[in-house]
Amino acid sequence: MKKSTLALIVSALALSFTAQGAEVFNKSGNKLDFYGKVKAEHYMSDNDSSNGDKSYVRIGFKGQTQINDLMTGYGQWEYQYNVNNSEGSDANSGNKTRLGFAGLKFADYGSVDYGRNYGVLYDVEAWTDVFPEFGGDGTARSDNFLTQRATGVATYRNNNFFGLVDGLRFALQYQGKNDAGSANARGSATDTARQNGDGYGASLGYSLGDSGVSLMSAITSSDRTNQQQARAYGSGDKADSWGAGVKYDANSVYLAAIYTETRNMTPISGTNRDTGLSVAGAANKAQNIELVAQYQFDFGLRPSIGYVQTKGKEIENGIGDVDLVKYIDVGATYYFNKNMSAFVDYKINQLDDDNALSINNDDIVAVGVTYQF
Repeated sequence: MKKSTLALIVSALALSFTAQGAEVFNKSGNKLDFYGKVKAEHYMSDNDSSNGDKSYVRIGFKGQTQINDLMTGYGQWEYQYNVNNSEGSDANSGNKTRLGFAGLKFADYGSVDYGRNYGVLYDVEAWTDVFPEFGGDGTARSDNFLTQRATGVATYRNNNFFGLVDGLRFALQYQGKNDAGSANARGSATDTARQNGDGYGASLGYSLGDSGVSLMSAITSSDRTNQQQARAYGSGDKADSWGAGVKYDANSVYLAAIYTETRNMTPISGTNRDTGLSVAGAANKAQNIELVAQYQFDFGLRPSIGYVQTKGKEIENGIGDVDLVKYIDVGATYYFNKNMSAFVDYKINQLDDDNALSINNDDIVAVGVTYQF
């Protein structure tokens, strides 16, 4: 099928806005790209905490420098400003550094970097984190060990297996301890879920030539901090995870399915339906399945349908097994050009009204307009 220029552009943008940017400098082996987006969006829901203005701005840069024929240095930084706050409320605005790392790439021998970056389990979870607005909220949580964005991670990545096998790639990762005694002081009572001990992870993926089919797997294991082990929910001194996924991305079609499983890792919170007591900690086990299907029309429309279900297993104090996340997602994005798009996304909540953790089960509709460069 012959594709228009617009279809080619938006197919790439739909999966990663950071692929595009404004080139600030490119000379003598030094390159700097500035990128960003403004997302003006509104949530509509019967639940007050999921209703209202959710607009934000993200900016960042990606740079690289050619050191010699073998070695290239690189770095990336990304920040988010929430613009749904009143003036003067910056202290509690929720603004945050999303990414910040630097490293070296050694031709076909791979790359090594350190800083705030994505954990290797997200190599699997990223494949279904492509809904117009929602998604990526099963077992992928920021600062939850190596499941998504994480602090203090050293990562080695190798594409095409040292240049010997096209499509075969792997990563090895280490995360340093971030607990109550760490310099970043992330150990307050409200931040216990965001702590971590020393952790390790690896991922392995393979793309089947030009078929559009790819496979990905990942595994991680981290120490849990003393504060995490002392909580009423979630036992064990290790937080472990593994996942696998498959995707098809060709001929304007995008299909992906993943399965992930965590132990003593996925956060739980809410109110015990039977006792009325507050619940906070981690699920002893969580099983997660995510599915997505999208199609890119030549004239700019990209409809999307997806499903996410995360079930907590073996939770203490009589709670047992309970769905933590469960919804059907129906949405669409329309790309006016490579910089401007509009979207609508409907999160159809499937949680029971009387679920054991009293988790909100209201539907949410998100609408918005995005400018990106």
